[in-house]
Amino acid sequence: MGRPAIEEDTMRFPTNPGVYLMKSESREIIYVGKAKNLRNRVRSYFRNIDNSRYRIRLLMSRVEDVDFIITDTEKEALILENSLIKRHKPRYNVNLKDGKTHFSLKLTISDNFPRLSLVRKVKRDGARYFGPYSSSNAVKETLKTISKTFGIRTCSDPNFKNRVRPCLRHQIKMCLAPCCGLIDEAGYRKSLEGVTLFLEGRNQELSKVLRKRMKDEADDLNFEEAARIRDQIFSIEETLERQKVVSNLRIDQDVFAFYGQGGEMELQVMIMRTGRVIDNRPFSLTDLELPDEEVISSFLKQYYGEDRFIPSEIVVPFEMEDRKLVEEWFSEKKGRKVRIHSPKKGERLDLLKMVTENAKNSFIRRQSEQGLIMKTLEEIKERLHLRKVPGRIECFDISNTSGRLAVGSMVVFKEGRPYKDGYRRFRIKTVDQADDYGMMYEVLSRRYGRVSEDLPDMVMVDGGKGQLNVATMVLKEAGGLDLDAIGLAKGEGGDKVFIPGRRDPVLMRENSRAMLLLQQIRDEAHRFAITYHKKLREKRNLRSILEEIPGVGSARKKALLKHFGSLKGVKSASTEDLVQVPGMNTEVAGNVSHFFRALQFNRSR
Repeated sequence: MGRPAIEEDTMRFPTNPGVYLMKSESREIIYVGKAKNLRNRVRSYFRNIDNSRYRIRLLMSRVEDVDFIITDTEKEALILENSLIKRHKPRYNVNLKDGKTHFSLKLTISDNFPRLSLVRKVKRDGARYFGPYSSSNAVKETLKTISKTFGIRTCSDPNFKNRVRPCLRHQIKMCLAPCCGLIDEAGYRKSLEGVTLFLEGRNQELSKVLRKRMKDEADDLNFEEAARIRDQIFSIEETLERQKVVSNLRIDQDVFAFYGQGGEMELQVMIMRTGRVIDNRPFSLTDLELPDEEVISSFLKQYYGEDRFIPSEIVVPFEMEDRKLVEEWFSEKKGRKVRIHSPKKGERLDLLKMVTENAKNSFIRRQSEQGLIMKTLEEIKERLHLRKVPGRIECFDISNTSGRLAVGSMVVFKEGRPYKDGYRRFRIKTVDQADDYGMMYEVLSRRYGRVSEDLPDMVMVDGGKGQLNVATMVLKEAGGLDLDAIGLAKGEGGDKVFIPGRRDPVLMRENSRAMLLLQQIRDEAHRFAITYHKKLREKRNLRSILEEIPGVGSARKKALLKHFGSLKGVKSASTEDLVQVPGMNTEVAGNVSHFFRALQFNRSR
């Protein structure tokens, strides 16, 4: 449309609050923003643009159109902006992603006897989530401590419902065994209250609650229960001694700080509960074109938009233009007042300086690691005679059992690190026998048979000259794609690297950084393929084993799967639910229910 035409079009924008979407020539959304007044906000981008900051000039040079969505209030605009950023991941917005999937603790508070478990994904399912935690070892140790201290169940719901006697965890005093009625719901809820206080970091408050409860039990001559609570207090105080007190404010705080250079930033979050540090999380942000204060604002909205625990106080390095609006939104989500501070003096400023120093050290360390990775990629380029440094590598592997349930995998490494958003799995469709070359041909053809913007710098296959020849053939058939290709094969004396046009493998030192990186990529492709193959095999085995249940034939198997949607649905169904399936009766429903209970029991032993 061009800048003059866009500017003229914005004259017709409404003065309502809302969200505006800036688009590129290809209609891709490259920036999403919110506004109290859409017309004024969008037109501000065109005023004195030549004197604007470089980042704004760069953004506007790529904008070809601007759309908008009206909202009733500015707060609705803020929430919609956050939702659209997560959905479209615009090039010039902050995209909160640290490249790792962290563990969280999930507490199913709506159950009569809530369960605590480790999960990797936070869902909107009514459960309470704590975390995520940056250290998997730390969160597993936390779960172990909670089990020893409070005895909250960790078993799956089917296991819980079908158990008739206490399990080993009860015998080693890590579970209160609510499954067998050894504790009532009221008593279990008291332990659950302690778990919640513990996970929120309110340990001193928890100690007071437990000490009072211990005294009450002793006064009522319940000495065994009083002794159990005493042990809980000792365990909690031991945990407290390992946590460092860094603030005398004694409140729940998250402190955000960052350090950056040249469009790259290391952002650190120090998580504090009642003055004690319980976790520290780094986030690496790259290619940033926004002012620093806008980066912080956008980051906060995405970070706490993930249903994370929101503390009473958030400390940030800059005053945010929309601070009051964000405070109002967070307070509404939390159910109590939330304050955002950008301190200029005092203890909060000291905390901010400490986290900033951590961010700086993390940034320098990451830059050093990145430099080492680039040297490794340069070494791969030189040793394998590639045309350019392989910044993006795609690696393929095949997994099958005598040609059955054959699958292919594709993993992607960008700048030497796994890029899991690019991973793909393939179910082999055209080959029904043990033909690795034919399977590799199908997978590569499906990947490169159509035009793609995300082409790699190097294609890698798990295998020797045969698989490599298949890869070069596919690339030629796909319009002569000008991509480097290599094969990495296991052999006597170690792995060997093959390149096109050369009969013998390239000699590479076995423990060189270049060889270790290639092996890491190959092993990841192998792991991804094997995992998918095992999943399909288990699914097939369980589906076929349904017919081994007395009274269940092919027709009833189909009816069960159709009614419940999946094998998982059949496994978790009660006898009463099973009877409702067309063609089922009470006897066969009992057989199915008993079969899966027995299967679950054998697996848990």
